[in-house]
Amino acid sequence: MTVFKKSLLTLGLIALCFSVVLVVSMLVFMNSLYYEINTAGLRNASKTLMTAIGGDRLKEIFAANGSDETDLGKINLPVSENDTYRLTLIAPSGYVLWDSHVTGRMVNHIDRGEIVSALEGSEKGARRNSISAGMKFLYYALPVFDDDKNVIGVFRLSLSVPGFAARLSSVFFPFFVFAFLMAVAVFWAIYAFSRSLSLSLDRLVDITRAGALLLSGPEAGEPIAPEFRSLEKAIRAMTSELNFRLEQAKAEGHRLEAILNGMTEAVFAMDSSLKLHMVNPRAKKLFDLEGRDINSLTLLEATHSTELVEAAKKALNTDSNLETELTFRTGAEQQFLVFAAPLNASNGRSSHNSGVVLVLQEITRLIKLERIRKDFVENVSHELRTPIQLIKGFSETLLDFISESDITANTGDMKQIIHFIEIIRKNAGTMENLTNDLLVLADLENSTNNVREKEEEKIISLVNEAVSSVEPQAKRKKIEINVNCPDDLKAVVHGSFIIQALINMTDNAIKYSSPKSKVWVSANRENNELVLQVRDKGIGIPAEHLERIFERFYRVDRSRSKEAGGTGLGLSIVRHVALLHNGRAEAESHAGEGSVFRIRIPGV
Repeated sequence: MTVFKKSLLTLGLIALCFSVVLVVSMLVFMNSLYYEINTAGLRNASKTLMTAIGGDRLKEIFAANGSDETDLGKINLPVSENDTYRLTLIAPSGYVLWDSHVTGRMVNHIDRGEIVSALEGSEKGARRNSISAGMKFLYYALPVFDDDKNVIGVFRLSLSVPGFAARLSSVFFPFFVFAFLMAVAVFWAIYAFSRSLSLSLDRLVDITRAGALLLSGPEAGEPIAPEFRSLEKAIRAMTSELNFRLEQAKAEGHRLEAILNGMTEAVFAMDSSLKLHMVNPRAKKLFDLEGRDINSLTLLEATHSTELVEAAKKALNTDSNLETELTFRTGAEQQFLVFAAPLNASNGRSSHNSGVVLVLQEITRLIKLERIRKDFVENVSHELRTPIQLIKGFSETLLDFISESDITANTGDMKQIIHFIEIIRKNAGTMENLTNDLLVLADLENSTNNVREKEEEKIISLVNEAVSSVEPQAKRKKIEINVNCPDDLKAVVHGSFIIQALINMTDNAIKYSSPKSKVWVSANRENNELVLQVRDKGIGIPAEHLERIFERFYRVDRSRSKEAGGTGLGLSIVRHVALLHNGRAEAESHAGEGSVFRIRIPGV
């Protein structure tokens, strides 16, 4: 059976079922509507006829006959058996006193529903077969009241109901015509839809065959019909473009494979459930995965590292790149810098993480070299400290000796000697400051790796101690230092390092401020951060230097820095103190307008 015939048969059956349901529903509705309309008409006719007969006449009839059995022909009322409506008068006992269509004695009506309601004082309609008349009737009963509002009888009007076919005969022909026209319209719509669907499928089959012929070769298969020549050209162009893109993708894949194979870093690519898709040779060698089915392993099964799994999950959950350091024991202990990056896939409406890439860069040798460098700087600083102190001390002693002795200092040779000794003392002091700063940096770096216990400190005490340390330098230049810090401000910090950072920032402000100026030192809490700030009105820093101002040995003006006695490590120490507290160091400045140096420590 063709697609057209199948679709036509299916849709035809559906339409037939729908039509049957519609016809039955319409017939039920019209039958119900018939009874509703005729019941309403019967109610109105009952009340009209009762009014026409008169209440007094009805009271006389029921008072004269009471509940006794009565000859039904003795009561005269303006209703006969030739009328459409049938009138029945029923006594309170249920006996029929009079009926317009029946002359003989009738059965007791006390059990009829509409009679019961009327005797209780309520009007009611009913629908049932009449035993005396032998056909179906619609009834409507009204109570008859005496002067004291007591029910003395029932006034019932009824109407014969024709058969079902007779009831609907008046609307049957228009309904049949409407149903027939609807059936024709539905069948035509089904036929047209099925035909168009069949033609579309036939075209699709032809296109598929044409595409198969083209993909299997230009000369293969049966010749293509003339009406598909334009389609043939389009498919050939599409096939050529597709082949070109496939070749490009293959070449790109080969390049990527060559890059991954040549990398010294270990690379893992996995889906969102951390099931591995790709592992480069370095990763296989590192975790002994040679010969194993990579696609059947998860990251945890391949590496046995919960730290790597946590890093991958964090990158997926936060949808951001992650960098961390991990240590693995694959034979000897090795340190790695781990980069985790989520893979974003887009479906055209929204993007989601389809996986994650991990890159492991071994930094064991770099860490070892960094440790050697730190040890070297620390050891050299310790070794140089004593000789420098001796040089500085002896130079100061010589100057004191010359000033206190009777040696004439006015001769040319003696002035030259004093000048040289001053140079020695000054440079020895600079070298002493440099070694001290190097030792402080070494101490900070060691504290970063081996975290010391922090203590709750009153910040005002730390600020005052730092200001006291630089007070002599400020007095020499007649610079006023203003302190602003709440007395109750407390924070859990490394007190000695905070003091050192404040000393360095304040000393820096004093060095580069004009005599008789002011320096402001403040500490406060802002948005759960401890903010330590030093502000001056000095020469300022050009904008191009601000980015590197916290680097070691970086100087904005080398000649001026050396004149001021700077080592080039003061602000670097400030940055290390901030990092030790998981904070950050900031600098704001404009040339000629002064500078602001600030440390922000979170979690306060």
